[in-house]
Formats: sequence, C-alpha cells, structure tokens
Amino acid sequence: MSRDQIYSLPQTRIGDFTFDDAVADVFPDMIARSVPGYSSILSMIEQLASRFIRPGTNVYDLGCSLGAATMLMRGRAPATSRIYAIDNSPAMVARLKEQIGSEPNRCDVVVQEADICDTPMSNASFVVMNLTLQFVSIEKRTELIQTIYDSLIPGGAMLLSEKIRFDEHDQNLLMVDLHHDFKLAHGYSELEIAQKRTALENRLLPESIDEHTVRLRDAGFRCVAPWFQCFNFASILAVKMEPAGPGTELSK
Repeated sequence: MSRDQIYSLPQTRIGDFTFDDAVADVFPDMIARSVPGYSSILSMIEQLASRFIRPGTNVYDLGCSLGAATMLMRGRAPATSRIYAIDNSPAMVARLKEQIGSEPNRCDVVVQEADICDTPMSNASFVVMNLTLQFVSIEKRTELIQTIYDSLIPGGAMLLSEKIRFDEHDQNLLMVDLHHDFKLAHGYSELEIAQKRTALENRLLPESIDEHTVRLRDAGFRCVAPWFQCFNFASILAVKMEPAGPGTELSK
C-alpha cells in the first residue's frame, strides 16, 4: 500500500480534490489515516451483507472507489445475487476491474463507470453509500435517496456513512479539532491537512445527522438508525420495512 504524500509539499495553487490516478494509487492509506472508525464501518458492512442480501437480488455499492465494501459483500453474498459497483472515477474503476478479475468466482460483480445520480436501480436488497453522498450536489441528494428507496425490496436496507457537521457551533468546532488531531496522530503534517482541506472545501459538503435522517424518513424509510459516530463521521442504517399485517397501516 503506497503512502499518501499528495499534499506533503507546498502548492502555489490548490485545485479541487479529484479521485484521479494519484489519489487511486494511495487511496487505502489516505482513507485509513483520514477517516476515524473506517475499519469499523467496513466490518459492519460485511456483517450487514450477511443479514440483508437475498438470493436473486441486486446489491449496489454507490461510489465504490477501489471496492473495499464490494469485496467484503461479495464474500457474504449468495451466488445468485449480483453486486453493482459504481463510481465516476476512471482511475478507481480501472483498478477495481483488475482486482475483480483476479478474485475467485463468487457472486457476479458488475463494475461500472457512471454517475450514481443517473444510474437505474431495481430489485435491491442492500445499498451502500460509504462516504459518497457528501460529494453529491446537495440539490440532487433528495432525488437520489428516493431512487434508492424505491429500488429496494421490502426488508431491504441502505447503509449511509458520511462526514457530518453539527448545528451547535462549539460542538462542531470541537469535532473538527478532534478530527484534526486524529490526522496529526496518523502522520499527516499541518501543511498536508491544510492543503487537503482547501482542496475539499468546494467538493465535500457535509450535512447534519438530523438532515440525513429527515431525508431518509421523507423518502419512506420507517426504520432509520444512526449506529456509529466517531468525531465528525457517522453511519446510518435505514431499512425499508416489510408490509404490515392485515388491519394495520402498510409501510410506504
């Protein structure tokens, strides 16, 4: 695994962050050293795959990057299910296709270079957006979540992990500072942290847990469970409930 040194030298002009070849080369190191609790989220994705993926259904890893979640789900998915790993980064998609080709055959994995906002989805039992929605334009997020909900079978689930912000100023400042300390503790310099922050400020647009929860409920998810938080990163499990029995209100 190559070490992330993309922002280690001073840059006269810092452009917007992009998932290009340079980032793809160091991405596992970058995300492990930048996202507190990342390994815990991945292990939960693997566990949830066993619980929610059904034979003959589709699974979507939206914004799959190098396919860490895809590969874990593939190990737990029934052979008759199919995983769609989708990302708009050519560099990420190319590397994932190489990895998929070298793995033993399990369930079918389809790797696609595409915009997740324009991707048709259907017959889904499990959908993962692991640190992806934060890079989608805010005005497109509601429609995307609705598309995901509509694609899920009853009993299907969505896992949404995001960098979050806090409405209370002092709380938000504290979490930002603790995240800063986390990156320092994992070997990033003040220069690297500052330059990457500048590159991300127009690309990564965080929202609060409440904003995500309201959007998920408005889409139709009756069970919305924030299950993980570490500093300013959180993960939410949302389940499309089975229809209720006779004489009770049906879920949307």
